[in-house]
Amino acid sequence: MTVHGIVVSVTSAKGRNDVNILKVSGYLDTTTASELEAALYGLLEKATFKIVVDLSGVTYISSAGWGIFIGEIKKIRNNGGDLKLAGMVGDVFEVFQLLEFQSILEAYPSIDEAVDAFAK
Repeated sequence: MTVHGIVVSVTSAKGRNDVNILKVSGYLDTTTASELEAALYGLLEKATFKIVVDLSGVTYISSAGWGIFIGEIKKIRNNGGDLKLAGMVGDVFEVFQLLEFQSILEAYPSIDEAVDAFAK
């Protein structure tokens, strides 16, 4: 799906059909967050609870964007899954650390490392 400023797509992880990758490109703010939210809810409605969010193409995330991840993490974990972030660029990762979200969400340098973390 494409909305001005954001592109969101979903694929299965190679060799791990139980893990889905939610690839996001562009920027996440109040005008684009609904697109990400719709894709995430679509996965949850299909009982898909092992999710890697590829943020390598995201240049900015506002509080609305971060709120989507934080808002659904309890439901995801209550269903035996997790939401892992992958590939954050410098500025996005700095904000992630500044907000101390590493105490809530796990972040990995690459998609493969995030997918592999589900095996542990």
